[in-house]
Amino acid sequence: MEAVNEVEHIMTVQCPEGPGIVHAVSGFLFEQGRDIVELKQFGDPAAGRFFMRLDVSGADAPELTDAMRAAFGPVAARFNMEWTLEPRGTKRRVLIMVSKFGHCLNDLLYRSRMGELPIDIVAVVSNHEDHRGLVEWHDIPYYHVPVTRETKPAAEARLLELLDDYDVELVVLARYMQVLSDDLSRRLTGKTINIHHSFLPSFKGAKPYHQAYERGVKTVGATAHYVNSELDEGPIIAQQVVEVDHTFSPADLIAAGRDSECKALSNAVKWHCQSRVFLDGNRTVVLR
Repeated sequence: MEAVNEVEHIMTVQCPEGPGIVHAVSGFLFEQGRDIVELKQFGDPAAGRFFMRLDVSGADAPELTDAMRAAFGPVAARFNMEWTLEPRGTKRRVLIMVSKFGHCLNDLLYRSRMGELPIDIVAVVSNHEDHRGLVEWHDIPYYHVPVTRETKPAAEARLLELLDDYDVELVVLARYMQVLSDDLSRRLTGKTINIHHSFLPSFKGAKPYHQAYERGVKTVGATAHYVNSELDEGPIIAQQVVEVDHTFSPADLIAAGRDSECKALSNAVKWHCQSRVFLDGNRTVVLR
């Protein structure tokens, strides 16, 4: 007997809370000959929203994904759903932006090269030349786009050109130390992840480790969040902390925080690209 090839899909659903949602989705998948391998869900009673992520498998067939999408349309319309359906393992096209600190960039490059992240890093943009050698060693295009107060509009216009040229799905600010304009932030809502080197909402803005030192903190951390038009106020995706004490200088705190920054950012990128993150107002739901 000839072996039947299996294919897996990831489906995400968010919609107003109400009865019958899980029944409708699971029933549809049963009719399509799909088996639910994993299902995670969350109902937010305060917001009246429902979130669900499913990993489903079944026999392969020509044009399977498009056919399932078309068939699910009426179900989605009945519950006013926002939804996605795509083959498992689909890689997101990612553009990374960085300034002079390269630890988060290096970590993402390494994890991508080792297959730990479901991403295809299509380009790196920086306002400095410091990391060109590293990035080009990975055979990834590197673009130096200087930014000053006078050239910022032109620099952001160049960034938008690159996003279009490379068909970018996600922008990652890996210690990119320039504030995006309100207009650009709005255009990239839900598609841009930033790493901030503090445990937000504490110590926003510049030099958070120095602020932490002045307050004598006993932990320092890092926060990966979506970018919006409010500085360091975007919905939080992932956070990491490390213990410190009174003997740590500002330089020691910076050094201690580097691993937290790398881990928080890589987790956020991974969960976003695995379709585990849902925007829920000014916060996120992460189904993992």
